[in-house]
This record gives sequence, structure tokens and C-alpha cells, in this order.
Amino acid sequence: MNKTVLVTGSARGIGKEIIIEFAKHNYNVVINYLTSEIEAFDLKKYVEKKYDIKALCIRADVTSDKDVKSMINEVNNNFKSIDVLINNAVYENDDTYLNKEKEDFLKTFEVNVYGPFNMIKEVSKYMNEGTIINISSLDSTETYSDINFDYSASKAALNVLTKSMSLAIPNIKFISVLLPWVNTESTRSMLPDYLEKELKRTNQNKLMEEKEVAEKIYNLVNSDIKSGNIERI
Repeated sequence: MNKTVLVTGSARGIGKEIIIEFAKHNYNVVINYLTSEIEAFDLKKYVEKKYDIKALCIRADVTSDKDVKSMINEVNNNFKSIDVLINNAVYENDDTYLNKEKEDFLKTFEVNVYGPFNMIKEVSKYMNEGTIINISSLDSTETYSDINFDYSASKAALNVLTKSMSLAIPNIKFISVLLPWVNTESTRSMLPDYLEKELKRTNQNKLMEEKEVAEKIYNLVNSDIKSGNIERI
């Protein structure tokens, strides 16, 4: 019987590559999206045809208690288990602190911290054993910027959530993954000079590819790493 992985925010980008990586290893996959419906169903068709697994597309806002409960119920009705949860959905809006409004600041924490907590709370009710990966960032520990301080702070909070949940729910393995600069659509839109400085600051020779991130996350899930660890990849 195939295992099941649920990846939030997985219709595009890194989340999409994670779905493909797990499908390649015979996992049934749950593709969660909020606005990218066409991309989500295109991905579903692709992985089902190429890897002969089952895929489920579910629209849900990870910050909505109602949406998340409904999503987890639907997953259990279809697959009877959730073996891996990957909290990948993210919100970021770079701007100077003088331009940050309360609503936007709180939205960053709502999506990046409450969203994973909301998912963990519901998934843990059905996960006797398994792994939960929280996608964090080097911005939470090593790199800092005056235009994304709220994002950095939210990812630092996510790391603490990972450690705290590993103590609260000892039967589940929790890992925070610190991503470096990745070759995503948003990264490619940055000014070249700024990006070059950032790569030097993080000691990166080049951008990490989304596919490479997915491979490393799959390997972490199947490793014997201690629960509560904060892992740089």
C-alpha cells in the first residue's frame, strides 16, 4: 500500500517539485492550492500518468480552521492515512519597515506560523507515526534584511514551533528545513546586483534548483535524523 504525502502550496514552484519527487517514489500525493487551480490539476494529471499513483487536488487556505479540517477529512476519506506533511505554503511581502502596515505584518505570521500550526494540529489527530517538515529559511538564523524582517521573524518562530511540537507529539518526527537562495520565480525577478550580494553573504556559488530542494527533503523524510532538528540543506 502506497504511503501518502500532503504538501501545502504545491501547485507551483518548490511545492510542485516536492510532489513530483514523492510521486516518483510511489507516494500518493495531495496537492494543496489556494489560487493556482489550473496548475494544480495539470500537476495531478502529470504525476498520475507518469508514476501510476493517485493524486488529489484540494483548494484550502491553511489559515482557515474550516478549510483545513475539511481538507484533512477529504484526504482520510480517500487515502485512509497521512504519512508525511510538508508545510510549504508561504507569504512574503518585502518592504521597508516604515511602509509595513499591521494587516500585512500579521498576515505574514498568520500564513507562515499559524498555517503550519493549524495543519499540524489537524494532521496529528490521524498520524500515529510519520514526519512533518516545516519549510523554513536561512533568513531565520543567518541572513537578515531590512525589507523582509517580518518574514525572517516568522521563520524563526516556525523553527521554535518545530522544536515545541516535537516535544508535544513525540510519535511524529518534526524537522525544520532552512532553505538557502533557490532558483524560484520570485528569486529570478530580483535585481541581479542584490542577488549577487546575497549569494556571497550565504556562501553560495549558485542558486539551488527547486528539484534539488525536493530531493533533499525526500531524503530527510527517510533519514534517521532526530525529531526537532533544524536542518540547513
